[in-house]
Amino acid sequence: MDWQGAPLDCASCRFNARLDPGRCGLGWSCAHDRYAKRIERFFLLNRDLADECLTHPYFETRANAARAASVFRLPRLLDDEDAGVRGIAILRLPPSHAERALGDGDRRVRIAVAHRLPQERLSAMTHDADSYVRTIVARRAEPGLLPMMIADPDPEIRRIVARRVIDPMLDRFRTDPDPLVRREAALRRPALFIADEDLRVRHVVAENGGRAEAEFLTGDPDDLIRETARARLAQLQEEA
Repeated sequence: MDWQGAPLDCASCRFNARLDPGRCGLGWSCAHDRYAKRIERFFLLNRDLADECLTHPYFETRANAARAASVFRLPRLLDDEDAGVRGIAILRLPPSHAERALGDGDRRVRIAVAHRLPQERLSAMTHDADSYVRTIVARRAEPGLLPMMIADPDPEIRRIVARRVIDPMLDRFRTDPDPLVRREAALRRPALFIADEDLRVRHVVAENGGRAEAEFLTGDPDDLIRETARARLAQLQEEA
């Protein structure tokens, strides 16, 4: 069946010359089929026909054709009515084209934009409404841009920022409400979190801190922290 539910007819298909060489066939490889996998297989076997299908009325056909078509034919797809098609075009086109879609209303397109936008332009997406878009930005952005995301509402994004932000900004995480975010920052600057209220954060300090931090935590109220601090002191002594 085709994308509109009508029976497929190979005899009337303009690509029926590909039947005999075994590059298409009903139920497994067809540009007009309703199933995306069969369409995908068609363009894997017939990449040279992709340019001809960029205006096909079925979005799955356009999307799969866009993956194989000449990159010079793709700019027109930035205005395609389907977000998936627009996203594929952005991922394949040079990064300069991504800026055109910064304000696209569909998250799939903005995800593609976040992957392709030049690093110096990512500041425009640090406050995107979609958390996954911001996650990509946090992973790709230059560390100097990340202070803009220290107060992001998503703790997973703040954890990424804590791993990558420039060192002088790590003290901003001392008051972060999520202990796992503070733990990430403590891995880089243990001394800042020596008196943290959360056991998991102090444990990181005990494992990774210097002599002063380890000595302080030998007096911690928690048995595990004291034991870890003593082991850290012994390690530092051996390395001295």
